[in-house]
Amino acid sequence: MKRAGCLLLAALPVVITAGVYVLTPAHSDDGTPKTSVSAAQHGAADAKSRAEKERAQDDEVIADLPPGLAAPAKKELAQKLVASAENSTLNWRSAYGYIEDIGDGQGYTAGIIGFCTGTHDLRTLVERYTRAHPGNGLARYLPALREVDGTDSHKGLDPGFTAAWKAEAGLPAFREAQDEERDRVYFDPAVRLAKLDGLGTLGQFIYYDAMVFHGPGTGPTSFYGLRERAMREADTPSQGGSEKNYLDIFLDIRVKAMKAKKAGIDTSRVDTAQRQFLYDGNLSLRTPLTWRVYGETYKVP
Repeated sequence: MKRAGCLLLAALPVVITAGVYVLTPAHSDDGTPKTSVSAAQHGAADAKSRAEKERAQDDEVIADLPPGLAAPAKKELAQKLVASAENSTLNWRSAYGYIEDIGDGQGYTAGIIGFCTGTHDLRTLVERYTRAHPGNGLARYLPALREVDGTDSHKGLDPGFTAAWKAEAGLPAFREAQDEERDRVYFDPAVRLAKLDGLGTLGQFIYYDAMVFHGPGTGPTSFYGLRERAMREADTPSQGGSEKNYLDIFLDIRVKAMKAKKAGIDTSRVDTAQRQFLYDGNLSLRTPLTWRVYGETYKVP
């Protein structure tokens, strides 16, 4: 039975069917049904595929919907919201040249979205950039990036990689490459799937920020795994459920995953930002906005 949340909203008409998955039930030790891991993983993998690949039937649905977070002004707002949590600033463009090891076990974290040497996305960014711009200042580090991928190692990267990254970030082509990779891997799939789930602009941002923080994987603590868990407890609006109720439960699951990842982690990017917008009923993410992250207050007029 799906958990009822404390927020209530009249069910929306069921007009979107994409993103609905049938999970095969298994049984726990006491005989109660539960979703099998393999079924959940299959559902998450299917959702990932659907979000990342254009399908004619999905495009027809999305074409009839408002632009939501993809509207230029809202997309700009989304980058400011993410930057307040990732880099403690609203000036997200100042982070193109950012790079440091923040001690989270993922190697170097860099750029506008926190690409990491240990989580595939930084390596992929440099590979794609090098195909378009051979001989760039980061190309010589590709063998090392492939070697350390999946680890927190700096082997082959120190001492020159951080300086090379900062220098390359001064070039418009590399800044554009970061934008394109952010959109390809994080922004576009998150917004696309949120729309298929029947979510408005706030829900689309909630998916996007979760994609950035947890990564676009299908494991239990990655974005698609979190969504699959939320869907076991609440219907999405496209399934006839309450948008507020579903998002409240999604955020509950996300906070638990954040705390499981690191004990004592600050979850204010959810608690005093996204959840506050939700409780205020701001499903369209209208401005002006005021929120707090890590004790700092941010405002967008």
